[in-house]
Amino acid sequence: MLTDMPALNHEQQQQAVERIQALMADGMSSGEAIRLVSSEIRATHTGERVSVRWDDDEDDERSFAERSADDRNARDLAEGVDQDDDEDGAI
Repeated sequence: MLTDMPALNHEQQQQAVERIQALMADGMSSGEAIRLVSSEIRATHTGERVSVRWDDDEDDERSFAERSADDRNARDLAEGVDQDDDEDGAI
């Protein structure tokens, strides 16, 4: 999650996109253009700020044990291990 991000209205977003496109048209890479414009916005924005959370941030909140269990299950599935078998072989 990122906190204290500038909240841009549609017009401000459009201006940022157009600036990025102009920099790219002048030969700058997309990553460098985005970095430059986002740095400029952070430095000059005086309006509202928000926190941003992506869907994959939920993974960060799971415990290590939960992530490890998921990793083991995925590995077992890839190796063809039947997860429903008991250790003693009983069905």
